[in-house]
Amino acid sequence: MRKNLMRSAVVAASVAAIGATSLIAGSGAADAARLPNGAKTTTGIDGQKVTIKRTGESARTMPSVANNGAGRAAAVSGTYRANLSKGTGAMSVGYLVGCQIDITGLKGGLNGSLGISGGSLAGSVSVPLNPGQVAFIKGDNLTLKKGKGTIMVDSFHINVEQCGGYASARSVVQVIAADGFSTEDDELSGDSGFVQSTLYGRPFSLG
Repeated sequence: MRKNLMRSAVVAASVAAIGATSLIAGSGAADAARLPNGAKTTTGIDGQKVTIKRTGESARTMPSVANNGAGRAAAVSGTYRANLSKGTGAMSVGYLVGCQIDITGLKGGLNGSLGISGGSLAGSVSVPLNPGQVAFIKGDNLTLKKGKGTIMVDSFHINVEQCGGYASARSVVQVIAADGFSTEDDELSGDSGFVQSTLYGRPFSLG
């Protein structure tokens, strides 16, 4: 089983410097709000099944690095797994982030229809959002070469700037797979029909 920690990123040319990326046992864990586990199985037209599981997800609100009353921040952790019945594919974990807007019903797929600001996830990221705006922060892809994989997020800091009201976020796990799955030359190809699946977490407050 492959484990992947998300690498460094720049979103909207602003990265928050918020210290270490890992929680030390006993420091801050008590005030982290546990979020529910989740699972989803999707079957493609050729019978291939994709199962996604989310466990151990939690979020902890914290002071914003902006320190001007218009910033909201939280640290989120969780373990995300994908399992394919056959073939290979790719998996990613990202977050929908909104300022003064209900993101419960919002959808952000692999096509990035909500407008990813760029880059990959890191130990911390800062996103400038005005009231009513939503951003989709997408992480690195994890190749599912042996039909399964795990991405672990440990105290990833999300900092929202310019948001004078409440802000919230939710995790998004995305998997796309096929027999003979390939992304060579930046083109998606496969020897069977593709199956695409997205698992959304429960929205959590950034303050």
